[in-house]
Amino acid sequence: MIDKQVASAAGAVADIRDGASIAVGGFGLSGNPIALIQALLQQGTSQLSVVSNNCGVDDWGLGVLLNARRIRKMTSSYVGENKEFERQFLAGELELELTPQGTLAEKLRAGGAGIAAFFTQTGVGTQVSEGGLPRRYNPDGSIAVASPQKEVRVFAPDGIEREYVLEEAITTDFALVHALIGDRHGNLVFHESARNFNPLAAMAGRVCIAQVERLVEPGEIDPDAVHLPGIYVHRVLEVGSDIEKRIERRTVREGN
Repeated sequence: MIDKQVASAAGAVADIRDGASIAVGGFGLSGNPIALIQALLQQGTSQLSVVSNNCGVDDWGLGVLLNARRIRKMTSSYVGENKEFERQFLAGELELELTPQGTLAEKLRAGGAGIAAFFTQTGVGTQVSEGGLPRRYNPDGSIAVASPQKEVRVFAPDGIEREYVLEEAITTDFALVHALIGDRHGNLVFHESARNFNPLAAMAGRVCIAQVERLVEPGEIDPDAVHLPGIYVHRVLEVGSDIEKRIERRTVREGN
């Protein structure tokens, strides 16, 4: 087996070039591979096409790449926590492929599983299937690029005919993910909700780079505890358990 450990975040992302497509794990700010994102920022890579559930916040997560104008296109299901995202999109500076969350998850999983496309009921009868969703605006506010119409077919898996829309799988040049534990062979264990989109993003990337809080030797992880097998992971970077983690909004009761 190959030892997949890399010595630095800079080295891990060194071959991600301008114009690359990247699947990035995380949900909100939970499970964001922030060390790898910051290394990509320092490297200066630009014109990125990023697939992720959301785009972080203005000063954290993928938001740091967005603020630096490094992202050309986002494929996401939720973009409501980032004011700069809104500004760039409405000004025609950013392309957005807005995708239902479950559909986005399955598009990534399908890409990693070698499935070219699938049919789903989600989005039937809306602009998701009928087309016309703005993907990029002109500076004057008119639509420069709109989503295309998608194929819709009728199936009756339970004996009742319903319409389903065809969704194509997603594969990317790279994937950046965060895990709690990894071994040198790339087997990964995620911590609770930080599991979110991370395994799916890892599967979709042709080259997957994982930052882990703790690196262990092969055999130390119980095979039944592995959430993502090392076959999907190409590089592993240990970042330590004291890496900074943030939440989008902290809400507490009065008097607590």
